[in-house]
Amino acid sequence: MSKNQKLKIIPLGGLETIGMNITAFEYGDSIIVVDCGLAFPEDDMLGIDLVIPDVTYLKDNIERVKGFVITHGHEDHIGALPFVIGDVNVPIYTTALTMALIEHKLREHDLLDTTKRYVVKHGDIVELGAFKVEFIKTNHSIQDASALAIFSPAGTVVHTGDFKVDYTPVYGDAIDLQRLAEIGKSGVLALMSDSTNAEEEGFTMSEKTVGNALVGIFSEYQDTRLIIATFASNVDRVQQIINIAHKFGRKVVVQGRSMVNVIGIASEMGYIRIPYDTIIDPAELDEYPEEQTVIITTGSQGEAMAGLSRMADGTHRVIHIKPTDTVVFSSNPIPGNEKAVSNIINALSARHANIIFQDVHVSGHARREELKLIYSLVHPQYALPVHGEYRHLRANAQVAVQLGIPKDHIMIMHSGDVLEINQDGAEVVDQVQARPILVDGTRIGDVSKDVMRDRKQLAQDGVVVAVIPIDMKERRMTAAPKINSRGFVFLTGDDTLIEEACETLKKTVERKLSDDKVSKSKLKESVRSTLINFMLQETGRKPLVMPILLDVADDSEED
Repeated sequence: MSKNQKLKIIPLGGLETIGMNITAFEYGDSIIVVDCGLAFPEDDMLGIDLVIPDVTYLKDNIERVKGFVITHGHEDHIGALPFVIGDVNVPIYTTALTMALIEHKLREHDLLDTTKRYVVKHGDIVELGAFKVEFIKTNHSIQDASALAIFSPAGTVVHTGDFKVDYTPVYGDAIDLQRLAEIGKSGVLALMSDSTNAEEEGFTMSEKTVGNALVGIFSEYQDTRLIIATFASNVDRVQQIINIAHKFGRKVVVQGRSMVNVIGIASEMGYIRIPYDTIIDPAELDEYPEEQTVIITTGSQGEAMAGLSRMADGTHRVIHIKPTDTVVFSSNPIPGNEKAVSNIINALSARHANIIFQDVHVSGHARREELKLIYSLVHPQYALPVHGEYRHLRANAQVAVQLGIPKDHIMIMHSGDVLEINQDGAEVVDQVQARPILVDGTRIGDVSKDVMRDRKQLAQDGVVVAVIPIDMKERRMTAAPKINSRGFVFLTGDDTLIEEACETLKKTVERKLSDDKVSKSKLKESVRSTLINFMLQETGRKPLVMPILLDVADDSEED
């Protein structure tokens, strides 16, 4: 390989959005992939469960892909692996807790036995083709998070993963700033740094400050049941809640499938230490006074099927919200979830619960001063902001400018960009396919733009079904058209409008049938366009129209 050959950096997701983080690094005949996450559907993605990255580029180059290198165990970094690993079946390298969470997913999809997995420790270096990758200790809102030093013949790239600088973590060591500085002194081609909190001034507070706030809540509300909603993956937060509950003599109930799974895995591996006889089964709640219990639950983001949501709408099988309950939101809404969180708060308020949602959360992402620290230690030649919406990437770029990195050495990329970079320059030279793939139940990628358009139309304007009995041989109608609707409220009880629509259809069908060359398909399209135009003119709405032709001549129907 030529010494002047450039490294290619190809983000396949995670830019201009929250979630779905995945980036390919390519040098010569070697490709490695950092993270493989999912995103949750936006409000207009009706019926969609998950959004995963398009890995067509990896599938097309599978013989060169050496492995997945995973920074930490959050869904937006590991959640797509079970959907991708079947087509891109290469080894996975990551730290212990992250791997345990991945293995749980692979087991659910019956992929565990067919996937090679290698657990690494911080400080380990793995060789993958032309690359060497070092795992570096960082702090985040989940244990075992890593930054990566990616060594290639073209230069070294430092990828921070999701991180913050926490000098007093709840569990384990602080971020390894010394190692980052050592790598910086050796020369770093590019820094790819977390941009999520780049708009925020100052430093992100330590996770331990949340513990102090929670102690205050436990002290103030000793006469009420406590229900605390937080992220299932925030192992340190859960540990603090359990410790404080034990200190105050409260029993703990864990709710939410993901919360139960994460706590089970983390406790088995020693990342959570649960005092004896602290956690009880939900069925045992009635055996203890309410003021001696605390419920840790999912649903802090307003997720429809999460534990807190079911409690708020009264559908939880065991736990029912009472006016004597104190509900604590130990999280901030992820961008885009604000409305869902507001709805949950309103539903809880309607049940007269006391609600606390301030000062009980700190972020797992670095603010501007922490970014400045990392830039100063690593001293990269190029800055490549990652992880965030465009405004977050831009804010990160502004930090780089403040620290003296030339503007032409700061690259704000888009998902699908192919960046070629070495000591002599950096340039986006191509684009690869990087569209989001929609997961609907067990169907992956089958939901086309046409399907989504129809779903939106159904949600907004409903559906109108027109049934037209015909005899194609005789070229005539055998009965009057019939119209039914669902979700198209203007037709409900409006006999006059229905009669006018049927009369209009009758004239259109008779006219078309008088032409011997008109086929069923053309007749169907005429019925559709006639009814759409009629409804638009009479009601100002455009429902989804489904024409059904009942042909008595061949005892069939066409819709």
